[in-house]
Parts: sequence; C-alpha cells; structure tokens
Amino acid sequence: MAFKPQSDNEDTMSEINVTPLVDVMLVLVIILLVTAPLLTQSVHVALPKTAETTADVKEQPLQLGIDAQGIITLNKLPVADLASLETALKDKLAQDSETGVHLYADQAVVYAKVAEIMAAVQHAGITKIAFVTVEQ
Repeated sequence: MAFKPQSDNEDTMSEINVTPLVDVMLVLVIILLVTAPLLTQSVHVALPKTAETTADVKEQPLQLGIDAQGIITLNKLPVADLASLETALKDKLAQDSETGVHLYADQAVVYAKVAEIMAAVQHAGITKIAFVTVEQ
C-alpha cells in the first residue's frame, strides 16, 4: 500500500495499489495453463495378454428366499419350518465353512419373519449374510 507521509496541508492517500495483485494472479493463471495439459496425459503401456478365466462356481452363496405368503425356500427348494432350515444350513456349513447366504425377501413380508430367518441363519453358524434388492 502506498501512503504519503502525513502533513497538515496534504490529504492522506488511502487507495490500494492493485498492480502487484494483478501480477500475482497473472502468474498463477500462466502456471495453471502450463500444468493443466500435463495432468491429462497418460503413460501408454503395452499390457500382457492372459488366458480367460472362469468364475469359481463351487463357492456360490446359498439363496434363501421368503415370499409374500411366508414360504421359505433354500436354493429354490421349499423348506418346511425354521428348524428344518437351520439343520439344512448346518449341513451346508459342514460341507463348506466359508459359505454365505443371499437373502431374498418380498417387500410384503413382515420384518419379524425376516428377523426370525436371520436368527436361524446365525444359529446355524453362518456369519456371511447379504440382502438382495432390486434397483428402482
């Protein structure tokens, strides 16, 4: 800021000198214009080719479903009640200790019924459970 020394007969200059501010801003704009194209460039690399692999279908999660009427299905086969569901899940867990469950519940099912099924899954010893939903 440029100020004149105070004296009795002269007015004080209270204007801001914006020239240094404009100089700094122009330097920043030039730096931005120089560095922006460098950010968009990529390194071209020749990637190696590999053979196509298939998914491991042995470790598919169990499909546990409950429809609007309250009918429980395990891998699309009906299950009589929660006790038989729990024994079937224990059998599946004995075959594969890393098994998981995908839960398909109809939106009309009461939450208490879903909670009972989740408790049966937990009592069977399965810790991996996922809820399957449909995108709107």
